[in-house]
Amino acid sequence: MPSVYFFAIFALFPSFMTSDKKYTMLCLGDSYTIGESVEEKDRFPMQTLELLQKDKVEFSQPTIIARTGWTSTELASAIREQNIQQKFDFVTLLAGVNDEYRGLDINDYRKEFRELLQTAIHYADGKPDHVFVLSIPDWGATPFAANDERPRAQIAKEIDQFNEVNKEEATAAKVNYIDITPISRQATSDPSLVAKDGLHPSAKMYTEWAQMLAGSIKKLIHAH
Repeated sequence: MPSVYFFAIFALFPSFMTSDKKYTMLCLGDSYTIGESVEEKDRFPMQTLELLQKDKVEFSQPTIIARTGWTSTELASAIREQNIQQKFDFVTLLAGVNDEYRGLDINDYRKEFRELLQTAIHYADGKPDHVFVLSIPDWGATPFAANDERPRAQIAKEIDQFNEVNKEEATAAKVNYIDITPISRQATSDPSLVAKDGLHPSAKMYTEWAQMLAGSIKKLIHAH
């Protein structure tokens, strides 16, 4: 994957809601979390909070720790370096595509992802049900994959194997799991789901992810 650096804490939308409660969210990941090749407002964390705000659920600016090209190990290292002390109402985690892309050992990924989950739960103030794991999208469905030596079917199989691991670990940790992989595979028949770089999701695809995530968060908030 390309290795353009990105780390930031983003300001989001003007505060105009009437509720006294302003929720917080931490988003952990790689290029999919920072929204490589789309505008800031179109990234899935931003679209998620905009959807929630329309439902009168207000969030403060999200904290995002992510970089294009990061493996799960590199993400874990960056989190330790940032050493954020704050706890958050919600935490998202999307990691593993670069482990698969680089051909790293899937058992090492399991170990690292398990530790990332515990870190996410820690930042969610010890509440597993406030952590949301997003599955790894299938980059093999994008035009970029045409240049890869691996057939698309092999890439899809590997993505499924990595997702099997992160879903098993998410289930064991009792966190939420959102399967966005089927949406990513629609890119083979709908080019508008891919950004101009031919690899990353477009704003349109991120909207679909955001709708799923926002719906899950809203249900959790209303349950309390």
